[in-house]
Amino acid sequence: MQGGHIHFFPRAVCRLVMIPHLKIGIRGWSSGACVKMCSMSAEKISPLLTRARQLPTEPGVYVMKSAAGKIIYVGKAVNLRNRVSSYFMKTEHDPKTARMVANVSDFEFYIVSSEEEALVLELNLVKKFRPHFNVRLRDDKGFPYLRIDLKEEWPRVQIVRHAASDGARYFGPFANSRSIRHSLDAVKSIFPFRSCDIQLGSRVRRPCLEYDMRRCMAPCAGKISREEYMQTIREVILFLDGRQKLLEKNLVARMRQAAELQQYERAAWLRDQLNGIRQVTAWQKLAARVRGDQDAIAFAIDADQALAQVFFVRGGKLVGREGFTLSGVEAENPDQIMTDFVQQYYAATMNIPPLILLQHPVKEAAIIGKWLSDRRGGAVSLRVPERGPSRELMNIVEQNAVRGLEQLRVKNLAQASTLNAALTELKDVLKLSNIPSRIEGYDISNIQGRMAVGSMVVFEEGRPAPVKYRRFRIVGVEGANDFAMLGEMLRRRFSHAGGNDKSWTLPALVLIDGGKGQLSAAREAMEQSGVGDIPAVGLAKEKEEIFLPRRSEPINLPAVSPGLQLLQRVRDEAHRFALGYHQKLRKREALASALDDVPGIGPRRRSALLKKFGTFAGVKQATLEELIQIRGITPLIARKIKEFLG
Repeated sequence: MQGGHIHFFPRAVCRLVMIPHLKIGIRGWSSGACVKMCSMSAEKISPLLTRARQLPTEPGVYVMKSAAGKIIYVGKAVNLRNRVSSYFMKTEHDPKTARMVANVSDFEFYIVSSEEEALVLELNLVKKFRPHFNVRLRDDKGFPYLRIDLKEEWPRVQIVRHAASDGARYFGPFANSRSIRHSLDAVKSIFPFRSCDIQLGSRVRRPCLEYDMRRCMAPCAGKISREEYMQTIREVILFLDGRQKLLEKNLVARMRQAAELQQYERAAWLRDQLNGIRQVTAWQKLAARVRGDQDAIAFAIDADQALAQVFFVRGGKLVGREGFTLSGVEAENPDQIMTDFVQQYYAATMNIPPLILLQHPVKEAAIIGKWLSDRRGGAVSLRVPERGPSRELMNIVEQNAVRGLEQLRVKNLAQASTLNAALTELKDVLKLSNIPSRIEGYDISNIQGRMAVGSMVVFEEGRPAPVKYRRFRIVGVEGANDFAMLGEMLRRRFSHAGGNDKSWTLPALVLIDGGKGQLSAAREAMEQSGVGDIPAVGLAKEKEEIFLPRRSEPINLPAVSPGLQLLQRVRDEAHRFALGYHQKLRKREALASALDDVPGIGPRRRSALLKKFGTFAGVKQATLEELIQIRGITPLIARKIKEFLG
């Protein structure tokens, strides 16, 4: 072939990159070989386009390389010639693709016999080489699983790194060792199975501490028969499979049987197991209306990383969830991110349900669906839910992904090196005289001027200091005037300047949630309070623009900027704190209004009820006994409260 030479590699090479049973080859060539084209080095894009136009039109996988010979991108194509050529034509690419193409100096390709084989090969090459421009699961060298080998005489529940086709039962994968150990501890606290590797040919004299802690039934010391032990293992499998309803039914029957036989200690043991199962699975009410076995997948994006959440529904119950971090997602289409995650995740797990709910559709759904069906050994449906219980479940998964990503961002930002970089960047960008060791953030929350509140949050050395947070009830402003409310709050805050209370120490930087208008109102109030020399900025949420006084154009920092991320966290914390206080006041007002109609309830009794139960729902759900315990609430008044509130 012009411009290069061809190498043949035996099937053994394919195994090195984890490509089992692929029929790779050009027509007429051996199906047991893979074809690799290694091109001459190219210094310009036009020679690459010339070579690309000589590629075959069969389906396959292409590999883009940098000048240093490093693989920077792997992709699959229905038509290799058309797909690879499109990169080097004079057309506009999205920013990420443009950066990738600018770094390409060479490419290789593999020809396969079907689109499904191209998908499998792409997966394995991405997993092996982890190219920079591919969306990829972080730390995906092998997800941990729980393994139970029923061929063992006394089966154990083990943590392993890979699932194998060895006849054992595998449960997972889990995101990391911490999550799998947490799950294992939860199971072991209910079902006392052995986890040691002691040979059980001869009995030991005394069981270990696990037996005393009721976390093992000590088969090594003959404390349990094999039949009873295997019953426990079967219950563990039911639990891990999400079949809690059947498991609870079995335990109730065995508990009653033990009680009838006056085996009270055994009945108590079974009762504790039953209670443990109900406690661990209490949160499954979230999926009470979802039927069958299914996974639900959603993700949230922040700059170049994303957090994907996978919720597992088995037997109509939510039995667990896992979170996975993705990198290389900047400027990537959500459909492509979902496609790459689904491929990589289900290439690593043996537990594939018949239905997979997705936040975004996958590309080439028919091919991926067939691949998943082949792996499962049964039909697999991919669906983006639009209504009903499935949509409700997806909403929950999406919310968890967003919250999880927020926690991940906080965790990353909490690292000392990141905090130092953020504070140094703010000093330089905002032209401050010193590092902003104390940053105060302010926000206002109200509904058309009603029950207006303000919040002040404090970050010291880049970390939140909750004990120094303050809340303000706005009392001197009528109507919906956020600027005036902000001014009142700041004047009251800085009236504490110069006192002995260290919680009111003056800040090195003031952050206002808003744009030019809010910042101007804040500056006016600060100057009136004699603290006009303290730097203040506004952060507008729509475009994340930073506004400075006496500057017409805002500052735009990149999304990955540690300084911007710190300001965002301060702003979001101020918003959360203000909103939480406002919601609390609204609940109190609603409860107070409802109690006003109850005969015999005056200000003191109403205040006592508010203090004890906090919300209308809390008072409504309280029992007569709980109401009577409150000072001033007689049995007669308690009955009137229950009658009026229903």
